[in-house]
Amino acid sequence: MTTRLLDTHAHLIADDWETYRARPFTPDLPMPDRPDFTMTAEQLLAHMDRHGVTSACLVQRGHVYGYDNSYILDSAARYPDRFHPVVILDTQDPGTALRYRDLAKNSGVAGFRMANSRPWILDTAWLSSPSAMEVWKACADLGTPMTLIVFDNQLSYVLPLIRMIAGMYPDLPIILDHGAMPFGISQYEVALREEAGETVVMPPPPDYGMDGTISIFEDCPNVYFKITEINMERLVKANVRAADLLRHMVDRFGPHRIVWGSDVGQSMLWTYDEKVAMAVGACELLNKEESAAFLHDNAARLYDLEKAAPSSGAAA
Repeated sequence: MTTRLLDTHAHLIADDWETYRARPFTPDLPMPDRPDFTMTAEQLLAHMDRHGVTSACLVQRGHVYGYDNSYILDSAARYPDRFHPVVILDTQDPGTALRYRDLAKNSGVAGFRMANSRPWILDTAWLSSPSAMEVWKACADLGTPMTLIVFDNQLSYVLPLIRMIAGMYPDLPIILDHGAMPFGISQYEVALREEAGETVVMPPPPDYGMDGTISIFEDCPNVYFKITEINMERLVKANVRAADLLRHMVDRFGPHRIVWGSDVGQSMLWTYDEKVAMAVGACELLNKEESAAFLHDNAARLYDLEKAAPSSGAAA
């Protein structure tokens, strides 16, 4: 029997552009273009049902909807047993922490995602200003995971700050999107560097660039790493086996600190079928328990979905 999956990183794109309008993160940014595809709640459910994906975290598509989380909230309200919204709100708004507490208690919100709007904004206010720290406290009080996305050029100074905050809230699960390592650099960031005349080369085994980046979290058991299609893109282009990288991460951080997310609705290089196949294939060097932990069980624990039956069987 195939191990069940829990998708920790699914983005929705509505087909109703009048009800769910595009919004920029901040007024200085241009209005986002309408994507040339949709990923509605119903489309995602159909994909999930084909592959035994029990649940999905609906991660706000910030570069389309900004801080308006309406579509993921409405979708989770329609399918509360399948969808668990992870919202993005303005961490510089003093009212955000209180609003988030209300959303978590009354609207089924499962987690918060802190995000910087662009790679060239080289500050840390988005995650450590006084108002942002109130959001950290709210997540810690509520027990809802905090997810962060860090651009590649920010890793050197943002990761030590995250480590410090992780020590302040040792019981709060902190999830680093796309692994927060060189193999997590997005195609958008690669394009910016290549336009500037740089050649982007991924660091080789055996550490894959983890030394000097996420190695600082080896003794931070509340910090977790999310592996998504963005990682798979870098691995394929560098001709590196995902199974080798995942085996290294499990050996280095343990089997209970790594989760899978498809990044559907944003990374559209591969179909959902292919995303699932690549995630399962990445478990080739893991044992049955390690595979189940990566594909389902770790996320079920982090998002308090343990009431679901445990996974069974080996990944296939």
